[in-house]
Amino acid sequence: MALKCGIVGLPNVGKSTLFNCLSNAKAQSANFPFCTIEPNVGTITVPDLRLNKLELLVNPEKVIPTTIEIVDIAGLVKGAHKGEGLGNQFLANIREVDAIIHVIRCFDNDNVIHVDGKVDPVADKEIIDLELQLKDLETIIKRIGAIERKAKSGDKESGKILSVYQKAKSHLSEGKSLRSLSLDDGLTKYIDELQLITAKPVMYVCNVDEKSVLDGNNHVKALKSSISNENSEILILGAAIEADITELSDFEERKMFLDDLGLDEPGVSKLIKKAYSLLNLQTYFTAGEKEVKAWTIKKGMTAPEAAGVIHTDFQKGFIKAEVIKYNDFIELGSENAVKEAGKLMVHGKEDVLNDGDIMHFRFNI
Repeated sequence: MALKCGIVGLPNVGKSTLFNCLSNAKAQSANFPFCTIEPNVGTITVPDLRLNKLELLVNPEKVIPTTIEIVDIAGLVKGAHKGEGLGNQFLANIREVDAIIHVIRCFDNDNVIHVDGKVDPVADKEIIDLELQLKDLETIIKRIGAIERKAKSGDKESGKILSVYQKAKSHLSEGKSLRSLSLDDGLTKYIDELQLITAKPVMYVCNVDEKSVLDGNNHVKALKSSISNENSEILILGAAIEADITELSDFEERKMFLDDLGLDEPGVSKLIKKAYSLLNLQTYFTAGEKEVKAWTIKKGMTAPEAAGVIHTDFQKGFIKAEVIKYNDFIELGSENAVKEAGKLMVHGKEDVLNDGDIMHFRFNI
């Protein structure tokens, strides 16, 4: 399941540095705007300690973690929706991702240029928000123009769609992102199919200096206050610190470095897990002698849909799924022990998977 998070923000806020830490790719990073012109794409591993425990019990030939894609999108500026600063290209890249990681500068450093000459995270956020809202507004207005005549002719479906578009237009015109628009059940699909940027889930990443990495600072407090009414995630990390951590190849050295900072894990690990959650994803496992593998599914998927992630034939010919709860497997130590304890469950076509379930699918092609 190839799902993407896009890293956005103003130029020079630490996006490419963070991307390098996440993916170990080598996106160019420099102290001037528009360093990133084309989007860099990296596939990153989702940290999951459950895989380590399964490996110890099963002793497979290989272990395969689940992944998500991160796209480093070039910095946006005022007027991006009109094409300023290569804005049209950048906004098109954002439209293609499933969730947004918005990096915001929350540190003072006279040696690092700010595109507007001052550090103001709330204003920076509002610049990006406005550009994305204006781009979505432009899209909605075009859609209204295309469907209005058909709706006025009496076509009920078109009338329903037009009503949703008009609500979206009004919401955007008030300076609000579409992720905060409330719609009746069944109507959100009309917004979803347009891939509108401000309808995507967002996580704000506060890029801070070393002394602020634990508790934040006044910049972080101001930003938190400004998004208190939003349904969004927020994370504090120091991109420069994360870059230092990635330079340390020895596990013990990394641990000592983190201990000195008072951190229990790298910030990028927290970011990856939060991004996974932001995309409304969960994991199930398959476990055998050849491999232990983590599979990514959307929360709420049924057993046949989850089987289809492995192969479409699994879903088409689905018969049943044998399910072991992760905690039962760890406690009892093997599949046979789980069966003997009467804890092996069987899922049919309507049953929904839970995070961490260990699956064996029965199907007939």
